[in-house]
Amino acid sequence: MKRCLIVDDSSVIRKVAKRILAGPEMLVAEASSAYEAIEICTHEMPEAIIVDATLPDMDAAELITRLMALDPNARPHILLCTYAMDIGPIMRAKRAGAAGYMLKPFTRAQLLNNFRELQAAA
Repeated sequence: MKRCLIVDDSSVIRKVAKRILAGPEMLVAEASSAYEAIEICTHEMPEAIIVDATLPDMDAAELITRLMALDPNARPHILLCTYAMDIGPIMRAKRAGAAGYMLKPFTRAQLLNNFRELQAAA
């Protein structure tokens, strides 16, 4: 079973994304903060991680860097989720290890399409 972690301080975003992605082939976990995400990934690194660009407790690029350093053999596919098409944070996240980005609010089709791209890269 594949695993995905949704890291967002908005419970609404986490619940919507989880409802879209969870199923018989996908186990979806939630983290409301960067530190909670690090704790979860320390125990078991998911195959895919969706990271909010504006977490209150840590910059998204810093979180991605820390997650990528937890296990050099694990290469999770990370998708940055942002409200603004701001190239600076997007490029920092990509340099840190994010595979791509998606704008919020997202539709079911947009999330599934981005997730398929992450799955194909796996």
